[in-house]
Amino acid sequence: MFARLIAAAISLCMPVPLFAADGHAGRGSDGLLRLYYWQAPSTLNPYLSGGIKDVEAASLILEPLARLDPDGRMVPWLAREIPSQDNGGIADDMRSITWRLKPGLEWSDGSAVTSQDVKFTVTYCMAPGSGCAQQAKFRDVVAVDTPDPLTAVLRFAAPKPFPYGPFVGAQTPVLQAAQFADCLGPAAAACTEANFAPIGTGPFRAVAFRPGDAARFEANPAYRVPDAPAFATVLLKGGGSAITAGRAVLETGEFDYAWNLQLGPDVLNAMAAKGRGRVVTAFSTLVERMALNLRESAPRGSSTAGPSPIPHPAMADIAVRRALSMSLDRNLMVQIGYGEAGRVSCNIVPGPPAYASRANDGCAAQDIPGAREVLTKAGWTDDNGDGVRGRNGRELRFVFQTSTNAVRQDFQLLAKEWWRQIGVATELHSIDSSVFFSADAGNRDSLQQFNAHIQMYASASDGTDPEAYLSGWSCDNIPTARNGWQGRNVGGWCDPAYDALLDRLSATSAPEDRAALARTLNDMLVQNYVVVPLVDRGRVSAHANTLEGVRMNAWDSELWNIADWRRAPR
Repeated sequence: MFARLIAAAISLCMPVPLFAADGHAGRGSDGLLRLYYWQAPSTLNPYLSGGIKDVEAASLILEPLARLDPDGRMVPWLAREIPSQDNGGIADDMRSITWRLKPGLEWSDGSAVTSQDVKFTVTYCMAPGSGCAQQAKFRDVVAVDTPDPLTAVLRFAAPKPFPYGPFVGAQTPVLQAAQFADCLGPAAAACTEANFAPIGTGPFRAVAFRPGDAARFEANPAYRVPDAPAFATVLLKGGGSAITAGRAVLETGEFDYAWNLQLGPDVLNAMAAKGRGRVVTAFSTLVERMALNLRESAPRGSSTAGPSPIPHPAMADIAVRRALSMSLDRNLMVQIGYGEAGRVSCNIVPGPPAYASRANDGCAAQDIPGAREVLTKAGWTDDNGDGVRGRNGRELRFVFQTSTNAVRQDFQLLAKEWWRQIGVATELHSIDSSVFFSADAGNRDSLQQFNAHIQMYASASDGTDPEAYLSGWSCDNIPTARNGWQGRNVGGWCDPAYDALLDRLSATSAPEDRAALARTLNDMLVQNYVVVPLVDRGRVSAHANTLEGVRMNAWDSELWNIADWRRAPR
């Protein structure tokens, strides 16, 4: 199957020069690059999806003003430098940040990149009804000035000590104003041509895209780096599973790069022993977690989309949520699911160290007797002897969903058994990854619509400062039909006190004070069991031995430096 896909991709590739004018290997000289993203992207517009798979695929085309390197440090990308108070890029009153574009930048259609494109991108994401998944990044932006074609000044409603939310990292790239001009507000999702083939500044441009299946890219002829990228075309294949992707690189050699190999350590080590490729790992803040739905979910098979605003009589009880968390053995989860590529996390913000709270360390120890006691004291008892606790006519019966993946299904089975021991019945559902992480507002099985009581997935802050990430649990980040089912606050938790602390964090400059506020916000989420952290995951991928230039990056897109990738000399 893989061979047929590759042959088809090669036959469709456009001819490109193999050597530059000076005789050295040039743009496109290394032919086809084969990527296996088994969670297939559903869009190439990261503003319409918070899914990592979509952000990664889009990063071949769209670029931000600054990226984060493998150490989490900001590096200028489309911008000449990182703005600071020392270089005059951040105003003394911290109410504005000035970005200056590199001169001579071109879109892949040959037109000039200007500050108007930066301004438009802010307008695009903040337009009412846009369903922009990255609105938390633009928190407090009230205006954008463009004094000249290469200068964009973002102005904030209040002093912004950390103004690097917009346009830093793969989630918030610059869009071409001309292409997306008619895609503002509610029209955004319907702009299929732009969303599936955005015009960008990156090393590649889209040639063909089938959501949930595959995408094909070709080298951008207007790319600013001479003789780059080395590859003429890229085939990004979706579908299958993590184990299929791993085998395609590490065992058969039919693909060059396999993303997100969420596999047991024994399985991964056996594949790597074949000698065709190497496994690469990097840590940032990627946490496998359970989200708990505080609202009544629609019955499966009903025509109602998304959860009800009515509180769930059991899940809204913090005692129930606490007992679910206490009964989990996170050490065993790490051992069987990740090995050295994982570690127990009791925080949703596990790092950097200054931001990691120590107030929740007790979660590492499983306590099933304690969980039973918590439920009994809260009035949840098994009065009919069927093994399931209840109260006021409502039993603790929950639907637990996640994406189809061997490790996640193992975790589901473990949790079901542990919860059985405390008197909770669990119905398990596994959903194909391309569906579960879909950005399609009409997909009722997506993570955002959350038609279950519990769901498991992973997410991370895309920088060392967690302000934008923590903003994902604000009241206005709850996914609803009105906002196109966008937002990270999938459980529907809303606490004005949390939002007020976010405002304080936004206005705080001293690093130690910012860290203290971030720890408090983390503790509010964890101690209210809005989200149940499980494992601090390293990103695990693999690449062929014949592929050079890969610098694994857990802070940005793993494809952040794909323009530097090349085929090893033979």
